Amino acid sequence: MAKAVDVPVDVIPRSPIGKTRLFFTRHWHRGAPGQPTPDWVLRFCYGMWLTAFGFKLLGSSWDMSWHFMWLRDDLAPPHLINTVGTVIIVVLVAIHSYTGLGADKKALRLMQIGLLTFLVAAPLDVINHRVNGLDLTAWSPSHMMLYLGTGIMQAGVLLGWLKYAPPGRFRTGVLLGLWAFFLENTFFPNGQQEYGILGLRAWERGAPEAEPSLLDFAANQIGHPVDRAAVMHFTMPIPEWVYPLWGIGVMALILVLARKTLGFRWSASAVALAYIAYRGVMWPLLLGMGFPVSTIPFYLLAVGLAVDLAFAIGRGHGLLTAGAGALLVTAFGYGALWVQSQFRPWVLGDAHTESAPPVAYWTALVVLGGVFVLWAAAGPATRRWTARRQVEAGAPGVG
Repeated sequence: MAKAVDVPVDVIPRSPIGKTRLFFTRHWHRGAPGQPTPDWVLRFCYGMWLTAFGFKLLGSSWDMSWHFMWLRDDLAPPHLINTVGTVIIVVLVAIHSYTGLGADKKALRLMQIGLLTFLVAAPLDVINHRVNGLDLTAWSPSHMMLYLGTGIMQAGVLLGWLKYAPPGRFRTGVLLGLWAFFLENTFFPNGQQEYGILGLRAWERGAPEAEPSLLDFAANQIGHPVDRAAVMHFTMPIPEWVYPLWGIGVMALILVLARKTLGFRWSASAVALAYIAYRGVMWPLLLGMGFPVSTIPFYLLAVGLAVDLAFAIGRGHGLLTAGAGALLVTAFGYGALWVQSQFRPWVLGDAHTESAPPVAYWTALVVLGGVFVLWAAAGPATRRWTARRQVEAGAPGVG
């Protein structure tokens, strides 16, 4: 692939508005996917992707807390913040699609399919609420379509950045951020249990976090008075086996992929730490604003550490790495989750409030087997993918 003619550094404006004007002046031309992309355009576009995902992250984090306090509102502030991110993404996908810059065909198709899935899911979710009333679970079909659409978009952005970004610290930093966003989006439905357990305990101690109208609405849906059964239906409707399978097993596999693409020694731990650091910042902010807070999945740090140690032990031997990884992920993940569950968030003023949701520990056997099989199967697949990317003409930064 020919190298794009770049604009001299001293000509590139510093402000996003200036860069936007320069981009549309010089590069707003129709082109097939995979056009040579100037470095500053690549950095600007993918910087805007990070900005868009940042808005969506802030909106979704506040939205989860919001819905454990008040009845749903289409124009609630969290929804508006999330919409800002979506609008930026619509513009970015339009730019990639029209100009062919910054994304090859595979990456662009994932961006387009993900955006379409999200845009279809959004009105379906509104209709679902109109027809069925309050949607009590983060795991509902319309919600899952929203996560799926976002995840597909993020996969496209990851592929585009991996292909076009030149080697260096900036490439690594952006890639780490993209993986942290991907991890957060996939983990997000587990927030149902993390907020739910604290919401249930708050009601039990006579200080419910949810407004009376929300509790009445949830109780009426199952024909109950506002009793413990109704509050359980609202706060903890998910079986106890779901949380550890998703939070340890699925997150471990994502961290494996992050480790393979990032490549440095503690990269899985770094991705997990970035996510936990964000949750640690949001927790006091929500508490200070008077919104419900959740437990924080600190055990993910142990999962990330387990993944990194497995790569160090395996040293490139696929089955050895997968076997060590399955054992370490299961031991570290479930061990850290159990230790976390023994502590109490005293800052909430209740000695009986958990710091982790209820967990079915028998799922450790499922995680052990599932992680081994999928990790081992991923090895040949990723090697083939890497080989294809390396032989493609003009694929800088792949390795």
